[in-house]
Amino acid sequence: MQRSSSISRETNETNINLSINLDGEGQTKIKTDVPFMNHMLDLFGHHGQFDLTVDAQGDTDVDAHHTTEDMGICLGKALHQAIGDKKGINRYGNAFVPMDETLVQAVVDLSDRPHLEMRAYFPHQKVGSFDTELVHEFMWKLALEARMNLHIIVHYGRNTHHIIEGIFKALARALNEATAIQSKMKGVPSTKGLL
Repeated sequence: MQRSSSISRETNETNINLSINLDGEGQTKIKTDVPFMNHMLDLFGHHGQFDLTVDAQGDTDVDAHHTTEDMGICLGKALHQAIGDKKGINRYGNAFVPMDETLVQAVVDLSDRPHLEMRAYFPHQKVGSFDTELVHEFMWKLALEARMNLHIIVHYGRNTHHIIEGIFKALARALNEATAIQSKMKGVPSTKGLL
């Protein structure tokens, strides 16, 4: 059974088509109006071994906020749908990723209880034309729509690009672990019997 999902979302601000295959090979096709997010989503798919396609246009003449936020919404919804009933998955994922002088940790619980705890300081407010505060916006909407508990901890780092890149790579690897099928798990990984 292929664990995949496609989402289309069109508003007065954005038009996004996104698909993900959790059991992919890390193949990506990313085309958005936010160049920095093209790079981050490509990293996310590759390091999570998710096949990911994103086609997103938005009102970037205003700024990148709406497009980045709505991509987080769409990716979260697609992840939630692709994971399905959660039978047999690991549920939890934890990854440390070094990126030159930076060390980032991402911890995930696919608990159906959305929460974001993000401990990150960005030395600069922009990377190129991208507002670094949008990383939190993206991650919060992703956690909310994927209905996951997500903790991101930047242990240290000086270069803003490296810090954000480390965040996306660590998230991808943690999600790869959390969504993986565990051969010993016969049902839902919860004593409640439901996630």
